[in-house]
Amino acid sequence: MATLNKSVFGLSVDNHELIKLAYDAYLANSRSSHAKTLKRGEVRGGGKKPWRQKGTGRARFGSTRNPIWRHGGVAFGRTGEENFTKKISKSSKQLAIKQALSLKNKAKAITVLDSAVKFTGKTKDAAKLVKDLKLDDKNVVLVVKEKTPEILKSTNNLNHVKLTRATYLNVFDIMNADAIVFEPEALKVAEVWLTGKENA
Repeated sequence: MATLNKSVFGLSVDNHELIKLAYDAYLANSRSSHAKTLKRGEVRGGGKKPWRQKGTGRARFGSTRNPIWRHGGVAFGRTGEENFTKKISKSSKQLAIKQALSLKNKAKAITVLDSAVKFTGKTKDAAKLVKDLKLDDKNVVLVVKEKTPEILKSTNNLNHVKLTRATYLNVFDIMNADAIVFEPEALKVAEVWLTGKENA
């Protein structure tokens, strides 16, 4: 059985503040801005003054596109160009990942395979792997060194299996997983990536 690097999987996590920051940043950076409202200048119609300026007893209005009118424009609405991204430094993000992995290791939710996965491109290959590991009813993150076409085809149809490369691990996937399964080579790559040491 592979020995896990304590500087990656054995950290003492006193609070979850950094993990939460990285988790929220992942969600914010995945968010797209599609919602858009029409300003008063973009609403159709309203070119004609609804009633004369004086003498009616009503408030003066120049256009039905006024934001306070029903079907009028929207004041300070979404433009579709909002930026929701949250910046977090590389070192902070990697520390958050190490903390998340340490929590999962403490919960005995990390498994390292004896050898690299050998898939033929059939879903039953991946299904057999998670069944043999007794994880067929769990949300699994399978960490590999490289995503080959065979591995992708084998895992694409399993909703509870998330495939990721070692250097693309993130706090969101780690914290939402019931189990994290590493290929031996993927484990080495992840440890080097997170420690910066070739002999991690």
